[in-house]
Amino acid sequence: MEDRNIAKFPRPVFDRIPNFEGAEEAARRLQELHIFKDARVVKVNPDSPQKPIRESVLSNRKMLVTPTPRLKSGFLILDPRSVPRSALSFASTIKGAFQYGRQIDLTDLPEVDLIVVGSVAVSLDGARVGKGGGYSEIECGILRELNLIDEKTPIATTVHEVQVLEKIPTEEHDIPVDIIITPERIIETKTKYPRPKGIFWKKVTEKMLQDIPVLKKLKEMKHAT
Repeated sequence: MEDRNIAKFPRPVFDRIPNFEGAEEAARRLQELHIFKDARVVKVNPDSPQKPIRESVLSNRKMLVTPTPRLKSGFLILDPRSVPRSALSFASTIKGAFQYGRQIDLTDLPEVDLIVVGSVAVSLDGARVGKGGGYSEIECGILRELNLIDEKTPIATTVHEVQVLEKIPTEEHDIPVDIIITPERIIETKTKYPRPKGIFWKKVTEKMLQDIPVLKKLKEMKHAT
């Protein structure tokens, strides 16, 4: 993406979900799908290429749930009724989300109707590679543990065409995607990869619990029941 100059700010794109030329068009295509139109609550990752989607969620008067970077401060929820029309673009940034959103306790998270994730690469059969931190998997795992999403909750991603590959190796904790949207097309993956049913607690370290307070809170909640 750097070599072909199709990457956008922030650059270089290494070690991040890469922003790309055409991200706005991909967001527009997603906005036209029934999974978006029918959704009341949409969870969108906080990365740059999905900013147009976060803005679309708010401008269409839907509730936006967005994780804070590296889940350091858990999840934020943005109610479009609390965001002035003039501030929709700013509210869809990380800084704006902290200003117009509110940090929400795990017990107050709403059911989510659509999940949008950022990707480094995806395959035609629904496999996905992120930037390596596993945060999308943890976020979806938390929502699954809380019964706020299920097997049928659609998971979409927006990427550039060069990020779509034939095959990608997967691991058991990886989340597959149902729909890939590029600036040029919409791909229904009809993925057969199993969707994780929650957090893989055997892979959670003490450092992860310290670094991700909501994960520690979830573990405490699970042990209390």
